[in-house]
Amino acid sequence: MRINKYLAQVGIGSRRACDKIIEDGRVKINGKTATLGDDVDEQNDNITVDGKTAEFKSKFSYYIMNKPKGYICSVSDEKGRKTVMDLLPNNNERVYPVGRLDYDTEGILILTNDGDLAYRLTHPSNEISKTYSVKVEGLITDPQINKLRTGVELDGVMTKKAVVKITETNKEFTKLNITIKEGKNRQVRRMFEAVGKNVVFLKRIKIGDLGLRGIDRGSVRSLTTDEVFYLKNL
Repeated sequence: MRINKYLAQVGIGSRRACDKIIEDGRVKINGKTATLGDDVDEQNDNITVDGKTAEFKSKFSYYIMNKPKGYICSVSDEKGRKTVMDLLPNNNERVYPVGRLDYDTEGILILTNDGDLAYRLTHPSNEISKTYSVKVEGLITDPQINKLRTGVELDGVMTKKAVVKITETNKEFTKLNITIKEGKNRQVRRMFEAVGKNVVFLKRIKIGDLGLRGIDRGSVRSLTTDEVFYLKNL
């Protein structure tokens, strides 16, 4: 098994995060500093991170959170800001957020120490759908909506097709639901900016068909077995 996959599976972090840990020289296999691409025998090799043995857990943990505004999606923050870990009932548990929601964005967030699930939910090739509730200032025109649906240019690349539906509108604001299958940095806000609309509220309401029913803002609960199975098979 590749070393980055092994580290992800034992709950060290996502594969991308594990790659960085390996590149920084923090991982050793049988006392020798590991490099990207190394293979390990999970039964016989001694793998350590920062001198501590990285072993398989007997059980992974899976949480679903209704993230409020004012928290960052990180295990810790060098600026001392509140993180989503502060909302966990046991914030000493070694789990990490899957993907990111902006500081000012709220909604559904998965936290786990199952690196394979984190990889599945975040890797672009899997095209996992995510639905957002968006509120923008003023009215939005049909040409603007059509442009969002067909794709806008971000960083020189066109976004993929999106599903866009107006849910409420008046002279002061428009509420919409938008479903995308990408995860570019601040993508939804930037898509609306690209068509000349300012987002004043943004909430992720679904990952696939998994929503937030029964979970109050700022609350968190363990995922059910059925929900974990669903996410693993999206």
